[in-house]
Amino acid sequence: MARTKEFDPDAALQSALELFWQRGYEATSMADLVAHLGIGKASLYATFGSKHELYLRALDRYEQSGLAPIVHELSQPGPALPAVRSLVRRYAREATDEQSRLQGCMITNTAAELAPHDPAAARRVERNWDHLETLLHSALVRARGQGELPPGRDPLALARTLLVLLQGLRVVGKASTDPARIRDAAEQALTLLD
Repeated sequence: MARTKEFDPDAALQSALELFWQRGYEATSMADLVAHLGIGKASLYATFGSKHELYLRALDRYEQSGLAPIVHELSQPGPALPAVRSLVRRYAREATDEQSRLQGCMITNTAAELAPHDPAAARRVERNWDHLETLLHSALVRARGQGELPPGRDPLALARTLLVLLQGLRVVGKASTDPARIRDAAEQALTLLD
């Protein structure tokens, strides 16, 4: 007779996500995960596989939960540019908020820590960036169609510029103690939409 799980795998995955997000992949050991999740090593391996597989599942969960509010924000009916501006300013606020800036974005953290040498992590980072770029591009196409964006502006190039800016805000925010650096960069980038 098979044993029943004595823990909630969904709650354990969320807890692992939080630990990986706080510490990063390399700085989180299996012993850390066992202690933090409160489950045995054998159960952890049986449910999630390796530490790497657990990290990738946690990253997938992070991506799904992080993109949902952006989809909602950028796909509302009506003017599109205010939503794009709001998103850029929200990223800037988060990058200067003392609590959230140090933790950063798990996707951005993964891009810096793992993507250069981990193809599975790199694919997930690219997938997330592709989604974000598509959301921005769609909003900017709508904005141009509604006359909010000057006709000579290229929505795809602008979406790519904003994607790079958003990721850069998160990277700089982790190390910079000067909030003006982040705010000024965000506001300057938003002039591209005028």
